[in-house]
Amino acid sequence: MTAILGAATAITGAASGIGRALAIELAARGSDLALADRDEAGLQAVAAEIASKHRVKVTVHRVDVGEPGQIAGFAQDAVAAHPALNILVNNAGVALLGKFSEIDQAQMDWLMNINFWGVVYGTKAFLPHLKASGEGHIVNVSSAFGLISFPSQSAYNAAKFAVRGFTDSLRMELEIEKAPVSVTTVHPGGIKTNIVRNARIDPASVSEIGGDVEKARRDAERPFITSPQKAARQILAAVQRDRRRALIGPDAKVIDFVSRLPAGFYQRMLTKAAARARR
Repeated sequence: MTAILGAATAITGAASGIGRALAIELAARGSDLALADRDEAGLQAVAAEIASKHRVKVTVHRVDVGEPGQIAGFAQDAVAAHPALNILVNNAGVALLGKFSEIDQAQMDWLMNINFWGVVYGTKAFLPHLKASGEGHIVNVSSAFGLISFPSQSAYNAAKFAVRGFTDSLRMELEIEKAPVSVTTVHPGGIKTNIVRNARIDPASVSEIGGDVEKARRDAERPFITSPQKAARQILAAVQRDRRRALIGPDAKVIDFVSRLPAGFYQRMLTKAAARARR
């Protein structure tokens, strides 16, 4: 079990959504924090809110997780500011909606650099320190879309499946070497964050279903049912129980069940649903 009280935690994507909620919840439980994001104003707002309520040490770091040099610098600065740091949450992520035949390679690279390589870079940069800490834990945020695939989500699915595979393999390697570090893969369902608001949406793909980009955003957000605060509590419970995999929200549990059905069955079901939406 990983103790939260007295820990120090590094979180990427901490300016909003799940990352922000985790920061606030961890501060309430007595954890010092190194918060990273590209949104400096958002980071400062989170830090100020925490400072007004809790007596924990918070440092903020402007970081693009798609840049390995910036991640390495973040790890160095975070450890210097928080020598007891022993929890890492690779949470930063973006979304891209569009048919594979319509989105260009630059868009795919943009998403993969953040959603997959950002997780790898963060893990690589912090792992030596976490091993030396004597008790470390890494939380890598995948998605319910890392359990089954959906039409128009080829890039996002690819990244989130990759996070799942990478994290499962890493956990087994750490167990084999009896390292004092554990790893949890997190699969959130629909969480009420700004990820869809900030998503890149291919207009050509949206035009096929007779709508516009803003309507596509509203439609995508409609099934989001879990608050970031509830998601944060469930993630931390999984860390404390050393779970290999955490399904966040009731929809994630349903999707996990569907993923165990024959692939042809659920893929035909999703294909028919997408076809109805286009009509």
